[in-house]
Amino acid sequence: MSMTITEKILAVHAGRDHVSPGDLIEAKVDMALANDVTAPLAIKVFKEIGVEKVFDTEKVTLVADHFVPNKDIASAEQVKIVREFARQQSLKNYFEGGESGIEHVILPEKGLVLPGQLIIGADSHTCTYGALGAFSTGVGSTDLGAIMATGEIWLKVPPTILLRYEGSLQPHVGGKDLIPCIRDSRCRIWP
Repeated sequence: MSMTITEKILAVHAGRDHVSPGDLIEAKVDMALANDVTAPLAIKVFKEIGVEKVFDTEKVTLVADHFVPNKDIASAEQVKIVREFARQQSLKNYFEGGESGIEHVILPEKGLVLPGQLIIGADSHTCTYGALGAFSTGVGSTDLGAIMATGEIWLKVPPTILLRYEGSLQPHVGGKDLIPCIRDSRCRIWP
C-alpha cells in the first residue's frame, strides 16, 4: 500500500514504517515556531513544566512578526518577553528588528524549512510550509509550550483528498481559485 507524502513524513518522524489516516502517533518535531503574539503564552507553559532548556536551541524559532513596530506598551512588553526568553535559551533562530517580518516568509528565506520536515507552529498559517514539501500545522500556544520542552507532539494522521480537474485554466486563474470547487457539484472528485 502506497503512502501519501504526508503519511511518509509522519511515519519517519514517528519512527514507524507505515501510518494511515486516523492513526494516533507521537512524532519528533524538526521546528517549533511562535511569534510575538503566540510565544508569550507558550513560554509561560514551558516554564510551568519546569524544564530548564528547550529541547534544541536550533529547532525552536521565535519571530517578532505581528507587532513590528510595537504599536503600544502592551505589544512592546510581549516582544520583550520573547526577546528575553530567546536570549536566556540561546536560541539560534530568533528574529526581530531588521530581521523581523512575516514569519512564514522568513523561515523559507533563511533555509529553515526543508522538504520532509515536521514543523509545528503556534500560528494558523504554519500549514504554508506544505508548499515546500514539509508537513506543517498550527497548534495552540499551550501545545507549543510542551513541544518546546519535549520536541515531540501527538497527532492524528490526517486524510488526504485527491482532486483532479478537467480542462484548462483560464488566464489569471490559479490553484487558490480552484479550492472552492471542492464544494461545487460540477467538479469531479476521485478518492
